[in-house]
Amino acid sequence: MRTVYRFGGDAPHDDPRQRDKVVTGGKGANLAEMASIGLPVPPGFTITTEECVRYLQAGEAFRDELRAEVAEALAHVERAVGKKFGDAADPLLVSVRSGARVSMPGMMDTVLNLGLNDETVEGLAKVSEDERFAWDSYRRFIQMYSDVVLGLDHGLFEEALEIAKEDQGYYNDTEMSADDWRSLVREYKRIVREEQDEPFPQDVNDQLWGAIAAVFGSWDSERAKVYRRLNDIPADWGTAVNVQAMVFGNMGDTSATGVAFTRDPSTGDRSYYGEYLINAQGEDVVAGIRTPQYLTRAAREAAGAKPLSMEEALPQAYEELARVFDLLESHYRDMQDIEFTVERGKLWMLQTRTGKRTAKAALKMATDMVDEGLIDRAEAVRRIDPMALDQLLHPTLDPDAERDVMTTGLPASPGAAAGKIVLDADTAEQWANRGDKVILVRVETSPEDIHGMHAAQGILTARGGMTSHAAVVARGMGRPCVSGASGISIDRTERTLRIGSQELKEGDTITLDGANGQVMLGEVPTVEPELAGDFATLMEWADELRRMRVRTNAETPEDCRMARQFGAEGIGLCRTEHMFFDAGRIKAVRQMILAEDEAGRRKALDQLLPEQRADFTAIFEVMAGLPCTIRLLDPPLHEFLPTRDEDFADLSDATGLGVDHLRRRANELHEFNPMLGHRGCRLGITYPEIYEMQARAIFEAACAVEAESGDAPLPEIMIPLVATKKELSLLRALVDRVAEEVFGEKGTRIAYLVGTMIELPRAALLAGEIAEEGEFFSFGTNDLTQTTLGLSRDDAGRFLGTYVDKGIFPRDPFVSLDVDGVGQLVELAATRGRATRPEIKLGICGEHGGDPASIGFCENVGLDYVSASPYRVPIARLAAAQAALAVSK
Repeated sequence: MRTVYRFGGDAPHDDPRQRDKVVTGGKGANLAEMASIGLPVPPGFTITTEECVRYLQAGEAFRDELRAEVAEALAHVERAVGKKFGDAADPLLVSVRSGARVSMPGMMDTVLNLGLNDETVEGLAKVSEDERFAWDSYRRFIQMYSDVVLGLDHGLFEEALEIAKEDQGYYNDTEMSADDWRSLVREYKRIVREEQDEPFPQDVNDQLWGAIAAVFGSWDSERAKVYRRLNDIPADWGTAVNVQAMVFGNMGDTSATGVAFTRDPSTGDRSYYGEYLINAQGEDVVAGIRTPQYLTRAAREAAGAKPLSMEEALPQAYEELARVFDLLESHYRDMQDIEFTVERGKLWMLQTRTGKRTAKAALKMATDMVDEGLIDRAEAVRRIDPMALDQLLHPTLDPDAERDVMTTGLPASPGAAAGKIVLDADTAEQWANRGDKVILVRVETSPEDIHGMHAAQGILTARGGMTSHAAVVARGMGRPCVSGASGISIDRTERTLRIGSQELKEGDTITLDGANGQVMLGEVPTVEPELAGDFATLMEWADELRRMRVRTNAETPEDCRMARQFGAEGIGLCRTEHMFFDAGRIKAVRQMILAEDEAGRRKALDQLLPEQRADFTAIFEVMAGLPCTIRLLDPPLHEFLPTRDEDFADLSDATGLGVDHLRRRANELHEFNPMLGHRGCRLGITYPEIYEMQARAIFEAACAVEAESGDAPLPEIMIPLVATKKELSLLRALVDRVAEEVFGEKGTRIAYLVGTMIELPRAALLAGEIAEEGEFFSFGTNDLTQTTLGLSRDDAGRFLGTYVDKGIFPRDPFVSLDVDGVGQLVELAATRGRATRPEIKLGICGEHGGDPASIGFCENVGLDYVSASPYRVPIARLAAAQAALAVSK
């Protein structure tokens, strides 16, 4: 298979590999496509992404076969333009650009005007009849090549340019004369010799191979690695290299260069959007060296700008460009991002690619294009990135508001919020109850902070990563969260907070932006989310196309209402332990846990029963008629134990037991590894009265709602952390017994299911046996990932980034499901569970239920539903539709 593909001129374009972005990258594939449909594309050639991967793996060495193919392709370019590479009289100049299969703007390198040296610059000056243009092009080439290929500091050349302009009293680059540029070239060459002890390379072939090596090498630059990690781009894709005959936008007032979009990438409006510069090269537009001008007259007039638009200054070139816009959008059936050059009145197309856009614009474009007949509904659903919807599902900061940024941490949970600083969960709840908006600030959060986290508008932590407790819980609640904000110090005694050099006190107002991790002083106005218009239309289309149902993870009426507003079709996980950390209940819970016998525990549980019943009643009223999976108590026991002196004192007053006795009892319950200790169904086995109370509360609440509204929910009672069939058998019998007691007392019956959460490898392996007792399986992939990989979710964030960087894991396994390992267990359990009970209901309720890649896996396995946090329900709906479309192809 070929390593180098030619385009433009008389080059053939019939090889499908040439138009495959995987092989020739997005830029190379689209250049070939544009050339094949007759658009004016400067001739050139593309070196494949496969060759980049080979080059990097071989220790940055070029194969002889590649050199031969490049020589052949370069000869094609020479024939097409009638110039010779390195010819002193009439030189061919080329650009060398990167081109990965997906757009990575600004991440990799470009070299323009390659082929200039001390001889060819003179030839360019004569043939162009413009000495100023020739020497301007040469200084640009030296500066760019020195930066990209030789690794010299770009600032050295910028400083020399500024000094040269100051000496002449110039303000703009365009004021520089040919002699000025010639003098600057001499200075640039002096800088190169001084910095690297070698002269600037004069051999044009050495220049070419140096640039190709630099573009290949830029795939592994630090900025490219960071971009790949942030955008989930695999390290083994590589980049193509595009070598293309130069066309010049800096040849006077009839020449120009620009960047344009066929629709507005911010709003989605169907109007040309872009900028251009007369007498400039492409880098001038994107680098901000000069202020670009508007593309259209309407845009210029709307902005009140004076310099002429391209439509006015170069009307013929603009008219041709507008025709190209319409042709490309019709051909690719999507908004295009275009780079172009006008050389002495002639339009040349340098690039087209699918344009990046905001989520709002993406939705408008998709629905508009369906209305225009350009695409169908399925295609509209396919092309929206589900995760981009995050921009629309959380409050966001007013983009026009001023920001006083004090520090930046990790953008752990999207959205924005402002509120008063509070330094502990109890204060957060108290202040919120009196009507204050608060931001909970902690060194790190723990499960006992749950009530304060729920009361807060947002969470800020000094420690922790993207999968820390604060991050995971905040995302589940739809709360903005900034974690790992270094430079924060908290003084709990003085109730003060220091952020950098700024000292704040509890009660001062700050604003968090969970989208970028910024922490700002004062209140910045926010914009609330709305599921309406184009957003609602696309969600309706997604619902028509998906197979899997979408539920929510929720345990408060507020979360349930939000989830239903976003389209949730039930509850996939109600974590009842979150209900017990409320300040008014924690004392009774502690009395129950520290009791010496069953009688003592039942006494405390009697206090909790009416509150649990009220919890479920409120949830069932919101979710009436829908299935509600309720997980019985499943925290590590230590999370409920008192730790502070005042907690022991309060408990002593309530129970009449001495503080020393209570401390001794608490020490007896201490565990060395509580996440694998006395939790889940093990609590129900050893203290069955706990699960009895919860089951009674569930059934009494369901009966009450059914009697009131006639629209009963379907409780699905989940027994957590089951490892054996016997555990589930014992606890199912307990639930069934309580159900019969309640139905007898109420004189009515409601349907319900009893099942389990598959979160241990043993449970997955023995799913066939467990299904004899369980009517549904809900895969708790958070714990299943922890127990399968032997990783603590709260601690692994310290090193998982390194694992992802080194390719050990393609993504953080707590963010996107480890399909090869954990996924096998899910698939095995699903298969074995169905073999025993064909009608078994199967779903997923871990954090992965809101991750599009994980949802795709769930569709392939044939799960019945996914469950996501309320603010991720629309993301899951869209991802489920895309997964169904992918399977049906």
